[in-house]
Amino acid sequence: MANFNFDQAEGLRRMLAGPPRPRIVTFLSATPQDDKGAMLVNLGASLARAGNDVLLVDACASAHGVASRLGIDNGASLLNVARQECALNEVIHEVPQGFNVVSMTRGEARNPQEARRLAKAFDVLAAQAGIVLVDGEFDGEAFPVPVMASSEIVVQVSNSATSIKNAYMMIKRLNHELGRRPFGIVVTGASEKEARVVYDNMAQAASRYLAVNLVSMGSVPADEYLHRAARLGRAVVDAFPLAGASVAFRQLAGRFALASPSDLAGSGHQL
Repeated sequence: MANFNFDQAEGLRRMLAGPPRPRIVTFLSATPQDDKGAMLVNLGASLARAGNDVLLVDACASAHGVASRLGIDNGASLLNVARQECALNEVIHEVPQGFNVVSMTRGEARNPQEARRLAKAFDVLAAQAGIVLVDGEFDGEAFPVPVMASSEIVVQVSNSATSIKNAYMMIKRLNHELGRRPFGIVVTGASEKEARVVYDNMAQAASRYLAVNLVSMGSVPADEYLHRAARLGRAVVDAFPLAGASVAFRQLAGRFALASPSDLAGSGHQL
């Protein structure tokens, strides 16, 4: 028999909590932009194939974000919505990989009111999706919309010394501007063993010198099938489902769907 008191308490808790908040993950990278774009497209496709409603937002100030990679960077952006130049549905593009893509800006907000409208438009857009993956950049001071600063943040790094150094310096700047918080780490272009060494070294340095917890969200090996799939305009999990990169992206998608860096850091669990 159902426990009425428990059901009543649970119902009250949900009412007070309000509607569920959208899952927003901002990705920063210490790898070449092409590597970051490939990672985001394939992660988005893997999450979508697993039944998630995925939105990919290009929030890069440069012209080399994921929207450019997917060939939809010449249309209207979320900033045009903020300027009341077009409707929200006019900036959402469905791509063959199974998810939607939106460009956040083409230029900068001209005044505080426009910046607030941009943030509101992003909030409305995010509320319509299950998981929002943001192709982000951090200029050392602020993100285009405030919610990116309070969202989950994941840093992509490779196993090169330059990438590791740049990733650590990025985390140091983020820690200085946003305060102490956990950050997710994704290692790409490296074997699982190499990725573990990269993560362990970064985690030890961040803990010792910054008092910051890093959480391993997984890794993706170098794989020629990634480039073959990109030339075909498809995700590797769709074009070559048995490739090593496809297996890694399915595992990565599973981890992102199940837990955030904050959840994992709070539980003391590291992947």
